[in-house]
Amino acid sequence: MRILRRAPLALVPALAALALAPVAPQAVADPTPPAPVTEPAPRAVTRLATDEGTGGAVTSVDPEATRIGLKVLESGGNAVDAAVATAAALGVTEPFSAGIGGGGYLMRLDGRTGKVLTIDGRESAPSRSPKRTMFLDPATGDPYPFYPDLVTSGLAVGTPGTVATWQEALERWGSRSMRTLLRPAAELARDGFEVDRTFAEQVEANADRFAQIGSTAALFLPDGQAPAVGSTFRNPGLAKTYDQIGRQGAKAFYRGRIARNIVRTVKAPPVLDGDLPVPPGHLREKDLKTYDVRVRKPLTLDYRGFEVHGMGSSSSGGSTVGQALAILERMPLSSWTDERVQHAVLEASALAFADRAAYVGDRDFVKVPDEALLDPEYADERLCAVSMAQATPKPLDAGDVRRYDGRCEPGAEREGTAVEAEDHENTETTHLVVTDRWGTVVSYTLTIEQTGGAGIVVPGRGFLLNNELTDFSLTWKRRDPNRVEPGKRPRSSMAPTIVTEKGKPLVALGSPGGSTIITTVLGLLVDFIDRGETLEDAIAAPRATQRNTVWVDAEPAWLEAWRGDLEPFGHLLRETTLPGGEIGAATGIEFLRGKQVIAVAEPVRRGGGDARVVDRR
Repeated sequence: MRILRRAPLALVPALAALALAPVAPQAVADPTPPAPVTEPAPRAVTRLATDEGTGGAVTSVDPEATRIGLKVLESGGNAVDAAVATAAALGVTEPFSAGIGGGGYLMRLDGRTGKVLTIDGRESAPSRSPKRTMFLDPATGDPYPFYPDLVTSGLAVGTPGTVATWQEALERWGSRSMRTLLRPAAELARDGFEVDRTFAEQVEANADRFAQIGSTAALFLPDGQAPAVGSTFRNPGLAKTYDQIGRQGAKAFYRGRIARNIVRTVKAPPVLDGDLPVPPGHLREKDLKTYDVRVRKPLTLDYRGFEVHGMGSSSSGGSTVGQALAILERMPLSSWTDERVQHAVLEASALAFADRAAYVGDRDFVKVPDEALLDPEYADERLCAVSMAQATPKPLDAGDVRRYDGRCEPGAEREGTAVEAEDHENTETTHLVVTDRWGTVVSYTLTIEQTGGAGIVVPGRGFLLNNELTDFSLTWKRRDPNRVEPGKRPRSSMAPTIVTEKGKPLVALGSPGGSTIITTVLGLLVDFIDRGETLEDAIAAPRATQRNTVWVDAEPAWLEAWRGDLEPFGHLLRETTLPGGEIGAATGIEFLRGKQVIAVAEPVRRGGGDARVVDRR
């Protein structure tokens, strides 16, 4: 049983329950990138942040994507089928956050056996990536400026893993063909969808760099203008690409014409006349041809009698969330005042981020000490650095995973290791959660990194390429677990999570947000498990993030609620500079008794998400 909540941690915005409108598909054969047109949208959709019922559920940031996934469930498809269809639709309506030019992490719980497996579909560095000089300008020998040079470049493009993730998931667990599951998204791309404020603002925010890439400008800035809110946006180039992948499977993407199109675009970005430097990249057809996903067991932590399943390396999500929870389990959070809980979460998060920077990287290249990081004795020793009377000055030193015994004594930390690790992760990722009538659950986070990725659309193909390689440490250091190497995957913070009780799902959730994903997921789990919040209330609550930095960044509502209580502890608080003043955009599903579920999306952040159940009861 979860501990019942004593008092609310945050105010919860009111939610509106609205229904989706019917769909009337219309095929369009034009293969060229289209201009958005200001005519009534073919689909008028509304958003529902919370829904309760049985028979399965889908929750995502977008109502079109949720609708498509829900139809798969309604027609007898399973959770993996619906997750692939939903993700493909997000590639249409959320192209600046996710798409087939990027990668991600998928977690699946088998409803029959309770077994959890993960798919690591993270992008990888090209095989000819130089180690020490990857991010140095060959003309000067100096590091490229992060913005705009690296952000908008072929150099930052990693080998995409999303299509391979879909293929692997469907071959292992799917009941429908790739062709069947991509068809609704292809139709959505052809027919068009209504541009919302978030879509329009994301184009406007990237207009300067989009305008200097010919293929990108043609798709997103026809006549130099961003699409207007309420207009219809069509992408027949992406529809054509989906059709081809549907017919031929993942090999259509990783071999042949699409692969050649990708490589040509990376090596010679279609730059128009202008002042934007767009360094070319190292990707080769061989990198695409030899790319493969990794299927692995999750990192699993026992937390207050529940099993918390997180994503292992190459993501740091599971280990960092798990380590923070291991530290917090040593504290009686349920009996503490709310401000003490907030203080404890901030301190535990900083400790876990210190160890993340010191130890976590791609496990195929780095020996990641997951067992030590989640060890109760190690958590006891790290807890020695936490004072419940005051905040410890940041940044904190990493702990010593080689020598620990759970006792507080001098030398328990690796002195001199305190460093604010480079954090170039962008917030524009997306997360979806699906469950089906058989109790199988999928929690899936996918991304192209920066808002708009590398800013480069593959000509005629309708999708943006990632700039995921900027997640590597940009300064090469021999002992850095996140230094760039050929074939290596950059450290991620994506944290798809499933919590079970004796093998039965209790909650599944995740969020976008770069490195704030970790603190968002951590906060949701503490609110849900320790404080007895409903998932709906936990997702709606204001957020803050402490990533072993001097400052705690927070949403305005969080500062209003907690500044007076937490500044006396010595925490340095400031308003986040993230877009919209928002941290994360979570989605999740809470599992009730019997087969009843509550699907939850954001009520406000990023314009609100959309959550639907098959049978509303």
